[in-house]
Amino acid sequence: MTDGRIGQADGFEALETPCLLLDSDRLKANVAGMRANLDRLGVSLRPHLKTAKSLDVARIAMASPSGPATVSTLREAEYFAEGGVRDLIYAVGIAPQKLDRVGAIRRRWDTDLAIVLDSVEQAEAVANWSRRAGDTLPVLIEVDADGHRSGVDPRDADRLVAIGRVLAAGATLRGVLLHAGDSYGLSDPAALKAAAEAERQAALAAAAILREAGLPCPVVSVGSTPTARYADNLDGITEVRAGVFMIGDLFQAGIGSCTIDDIALSVLTTVIGHQRDKGWIITDAGWMALSRDRGTARQAVDQGYGVACDGAGQPYPDLIVRDANQEHGILALRPGSTATLPDLPVGARLRILPNHACATGAQHDRYLVITGQTLTGAVWPRINGW
Repeated sequence: MTDGRIGQADGFEALETPCLLLDSDRLKANVAGMRANLDRLGVSLRPHLKTAKSLDVARIAMASPSGPATVSTLREAEYFAEGGVRDLIYAVGIAPQKLDRVGAIRRRWDTDLAIVLDSVEQAEAVANWSRRAGDTLPVLIEVDADGHRSGVDPRDADRLVAIGRVLAAGATLRGVLLHAGDSYGLSDPAALKAAAEAERQAALAAAAILREAGLPCPVVSVGSTPTARYADNLDGITEVRAGVFMIGDLFQAGIGSCTIDDIALSVLTTVIGHQRDKGWIITDAGWMALSRDRGTARQAVDQGYGVACDGAGQPYPDLIVRDANQEHGILALRPGSTATLPDLPVGARLRILPNHACATGAQHDRYLVITGQTLTGAVWPRINGW
């Protein structure tokens, strides 16, 4: 699916900047690597499409054109359902006011759209809606793997069973769903392996409680890019949801979930000025193009607002986006660096690797597809909104 072409004979010099570049070779390699790892562990991949937000990327990431896949907004659910994806999980706790929209997506595109919740109150709203609408919504109970955010404690049998019984009386209890969010704060391989195993054990404990109470739990779904990378045992798990792995970013590289060379996304920018006495190079990609995400500031290596690369995607030594205004990027050497500031005249093009692929992608409405440093001519639309 494309909505336009870039002349294939044109180079980066023909592009308006800032713009978003996606390396399809790296994307495909990242997907193949994750799929091979999960195949080895005997579990299926349900890719999370919240990073890509693109049907073209989804068709590379999914096992088939109809799915399965995971989304984080109902706008994504509508977009992918319209594009033929029929097996979806909306993996954010459901608000009762959204149930009519969920039902409309399921009817309009004949889509098996499942939802997620973690309270009796939500379960009652879903069961009541299902009875009124005559549509027994499939539901997964969110379980808290590590105290990170939402979910039921996997040891809280009373709450798990209470939610399950309410759902069984009106909706369809499909299973449990977990996200090991605390893994994003780790970088030691042993700690990441331990987090993956803790996620698995929490999932199995919650599933066992439901089954022992006579409640169904056919799906045991876990997922985060770091734990998917480092898991070495997924016995008892039916599927893994991961998303940013397919594109990669500097934050994931800081964790060890990918390398710099795996990152498929970059922002093409143009040098528009210098402050030579300060050692600054000014570009036309500020935080409106890169995002304000500063997640790497909490890691061992602070990457500023992004790492500056040449046209081939090779990082300049220690050159980062040290600061960003709305439409201006300020490039400078990393504090303490002994590297030499590259000679980049006004008009020079360079690429910025993002801290957080989801946040940077959200600033743009399309990917310009490349292989290495060559434009393929393809333009892949991406969506935003809720």
